[in-house]
Amino acid sequence: MNDDVPDITEEEAALHARVKLLRQEHADLSASIDALSEAAVPDQLLIARLKRKKLALKDEIVKIEDQILPDIIA
Repeated sequence: MNDDVPDITEEEAALHARVKLLRQEHADLSASIDALSEAAVPDQLLIARLKRKKLALKDEIVKIEDQILPDIIA
């Protein structure tokens, strides 16, 4: 058995899976925003909505990551 690998709980595993899913969705939104921006007449309203959703995803990712690795005040 390898003692270097810490045991993670089911809750932590679920949080890691959620972060992975959110990161993929964030990347998909980035690609969509880039594609829409390159259109001849970009839909600025749609781009703004996607950017807000992307920012909300980033905030959720940070929140979950803080639950996984909380700050330790030394």
